[in-house]
This record gives sequence, C-alpha cells and structure tokens, in this order.
Amino acid sequence: MFSKDLFNGKTILITGGGTGIGKAMALNFADLGATICMLGRRESVLKETCEIIRDKGKMAFYHTCDIRSPDEISSSLDYFIENAGMPDILVNNAAGNFVSPTEALSPHAVDAVLGIVLHGTIYMTLDLGKRWIKSSHKGVVLDIVTTYSWTGSAFVVPSAAAKAGVLAVVRSLAVEWARYGIRHVAIAPGPFPTEATRKNLFPIPEVEAMLSERVPLGRVGKMEEIANLAAFLVSDHASFINGEVVTIDGGEWLKGAGQFNGMLSLSEDQWKAIREISRKKG
Repeated sequence: MFSKDLFNGKTILITGGGTGIGKAMALNFADLGATICMLGRRESVLKETCEIIRDKGKMAFYHTCDIRSPDEISSSLDYFIENAGMPDILVNNAAGNFVSPTEALSPHAVDAVLGIVLHGTIYMTLDLGKRWIKSSHKGVVLDIVTTYSWTGSAFVVPSAAAKAGVLAVVRSLAVEWARYGIRHVAIAPGPFPTEATRKNLFPIPEVEAMLSERVPLGRVGKMEEIANLAAFLVSDHASFINGEVVTIDGGEWLKGAGQFNGMLSLSEDQWKAIREISRKKG
C-alpha cells in the first residue's frame, strides 16, 4: 500500500508542517511521491523541512502564515496554487495547547488556543474548500483532533472545546461536502511527545512518565506510526472512509473509559481474596 508512487501527482498542504507530527507527515508524504506545501508562523522550521525534502529530489514549498488570519490564509493559498498547483489534500495540523488550572486562565489565553485550533482550522477548510467546489476539484481534509475531543479533559479546557468543535466540523462537512467529492477524516492521537508537547504538556518528567503508564501497550507513540496512518487515510485506499475519526493511542482512551480498568493494579493475593468472597453464598 505504501508504494513510493502512492501520491504521485498529488499536492498535499499541511498547516504547522515544520515541526513535530506535521513534519513527520510532510516527510512521509514526500517519500511517497507528493508535492508538499507547508505553512506556519516560523519561517526557519518551514524552510528547514522543505530543504530536507528538496535534498531528496522531491518538491516542497512553504509560506509563512498565521492561520488565525483569513487574509494570510488566502495569500498563502494563492502562492501555493501559483507555484505547486491546486492542493489535493489539506491536513489541518497546526495547534496550540498548554496545561493550566482553568481558573488561572485569562480570556487572552483562551482566545489564543481557540483562534489557532478551531477558528484557524475552519478558516483553512473554508477557503480551500470554496476553491475546490468552485473548480469542481475533488479533495480530502484530514484534521488532527484528540481523544478528549468527545470526553473533555481537565486542565486543557480551551483545547478540549476547540478540538470538539473541529470534530463537529469533520462530521458535519463529511455529509455536506461529499456531494462535491470532498472527504473529511480525522486522527485522534494519544501521547506522541514532541518538542512542543514536552514544553507545554509534559513540562516535568513525572508528567510524561504518568502518561506513558496510562497506555496499555506501555509506551508512547512513534512518529512513523501516525505518519503512516495519515498516509492511508488521505490516500485513495481509504476513499470510502468519510466522517470518521481514528484513534491512535495504544489503548489509552479505552483504559481510562472502562469503569473497572483501575483494577489492573490489584495483586494476585487481592484477586484471590475477591474470588473467595465471590464463592461464599449469602
């Protein structure tokens, strides 16, 4: 399935493609034949990733853009279309998040996360989607959400609200825009430590260790694992998957959801005592 010509003739646009998961996806898509377009606020990391791709003989373009600005998005899309052609696939990966007691948040802090994650994702999807529809160009939108998109989570309330909104957009437009040949899919990653997440979400070793222990498989995710999942979902091999969110977290979410999953910590002696009590007739 992951043949080197999987994305030949395809142009893939990734927001926040210069670092972390976005960079891993960009490099993987390029290895599979795609022309890569990346946008973000930091030119240095975008340029660096593009140079890696170009050194492999692949095509890559970047444009600095704050996705909270519809005007900047429009200018970036104009640039990419002129230089690389109409994008066939959009990956809404850019995000902002940090852990904090909710009562300590300022309105500005809330707006910073909502602006990037929710508004930026909608602005990007709307602008490119309108261009696709106007030109009868079929496309795929992949959004990166999170497992707490449907449950919420303490200490990341703005992110939880924003990601829940993004997931609602995925499921809504999957129905509304399918008639135009536009698919919408999403990935909900568990712990995939990056430079940014270590700084903002796992700021001390104890937190990262705690999160790893929550995963039934006993480890955090590898970048190639999420990059391969993304490649499958946006490829023609997944052309009948629409409106779906795929969780990739080693079973972390399921472990937290099960009412009795905490009993994994019971010793054999404790289980023996439970069995003895259960056998006794009332």
